Amino acid sequence: MTDARLLTRAGELRSGRTPFVLATVVRAERPTSARPGDTALVLPDGTLEGFVGGACAESTTRLEGLRMLAAGESGLLRIAPDGTATVDGVRTVANPCLSGGTLEIFFESVLPPTLVSVFGDAPVARALVRVGEALDHDVRAGTDPDAPITPDTEAVVVASHGRDEPAVLAAALRAGVPYVALVASPRRARGVLAELAALGVPRELCDRVRAPAGLDIGARTAPQVALSIYAQMLAAAPAVRENRRGDDDARARPSGIATDPVCGMVVAAVSASLHVDHGSGTVYFCGPGCRQAFVDDPGRYAQAPESR
Repeated sequence: MTDARLLTRAGELRSGRTPFVLATVVRAERPTSARPGDTALVLPDGTLEGFVGGACAESTTRLEGLRMLAAGESGLLRIAPDGTATVDGVRTVANPCLSGGTLEIFFESVLPPTLVSVFGDAPVARALVRVGEALDHDVRAGTDPDAPITPDTEAVVVASHGRDEPAVLAAALRAGVPYVALVASPRRARGVLAELAALGVPRELCDRVRAPAGLDIGARTAPQVALSIYAQMLAAAPAVRENRRGDDDARARPSGIATDPVCGMVVAAVSASLHVDHGSGTVYFCGPGCRQAFVDDPGRYAQAPESR
């Protein structure tokens, strides 16, 4: 894949709100087939697109890319034959498949911006769009109560002032949206929550609605109210991350790791890695050479470590 095509692909992933890691070779020490500037994308399912070296370097890039993506972090990785030469601030791993060469690869996690759905067209709703965009959020406003909720929506704020409030709140709660809020006075908020209960929404879900929305910062104008809502959303973020950790891990990390029984290298236990079904399980490999060695004489590696 050429650099131009890789950049186009990265743009497509961003548009589709698919998280990925951009891996760029920043230093290459012979012998190695990679060169500084070579790049690859690591997707949540372990798919690797682009080029950062041979099969073993690719296998390490896949595993480390998935780790970076799961943590939402960026960093520099040094892949060395024995993994003993350490550098401050650089994660170093051993790659027994490299023939004496060393690679340094920078991993940049590219995560989709926080997706906020605003229901309504009142002044506060319009202010939520403006303030959210200033915060680099992906803010989508609408007035259709039947519009589907995008699966990775982080917040739904209802600011319609009496129009279809219970239906939209109920849909957001049932979809598991982390932050759900209603712009209303305390009195009207109590009435809307009572309507939610009448619709059969469980009490524990009703209690998750932030109503009235926003922190008490003395807000009076529509932009100030919007600011108070985003402040409340930010304050709630640590709890939201904890609650959604399971879902995030399922999307952005390998199902496990495994050890190549031929060379002993740790690899990602995902379908994108080279593997064979053997006995009652699946055996994963760093590259085609190790895979072929196993296929030629599986009895030699009968004690192959299980994926974990």
